[in-house]
Amino acid sequence: MFGNSKDKSLSSNQERFDTLIGRTTEIVGRLVLLDSVRVDGKVHGSIESQADRNITVAIGPTGEVTGDIRANRVIVAGRVQGNIEASERAELQKDCVVMGDISYGSIAVEHGARMLGTLAQNAQAASSALDAKSAIQAAQTLAKS
Repeated sequence: MFGNSKDKSLSSNQERFDTLIGRTTEIVGRLVLLDSVRVDGKVHGSIESQADRNITVAIGPTGEVTGDIRANRVIVAGRVQGNIEASERAELQKDCVVMGDISYGSIAVEHGARMLGTLAQNAQAASSALDAKSAIQAAQTLAKS
């Protein structure tokens, strides 16, 4: 199931998925997560986790979500029609389709991923990036002195 070559990058992920929504499963309603989930079936409704939880939502190549997704990490190899809020990281894998806005801490987009919407780095990640840039500039200035 996880070892086929079509979803190689998802199977090599070190994440442990306590919940699997299989290919033949269709869920209608709001999912509130306490653990990471992999969706290979269909979800019609939002998928949410608490902001302080280290939770991953992975949409497999056959997975489809019609609704918003909010989690620490969001990996998309299938289809999402809705907004994504990934506080830590968003990954768009090749051949995925996302129709909605994405807010992220960091982002990875593979060649072939398709997206219709806006990308916006969340404020916390943007300020961390500015802090890191300031620290690098300060170090470079000290090195020149």
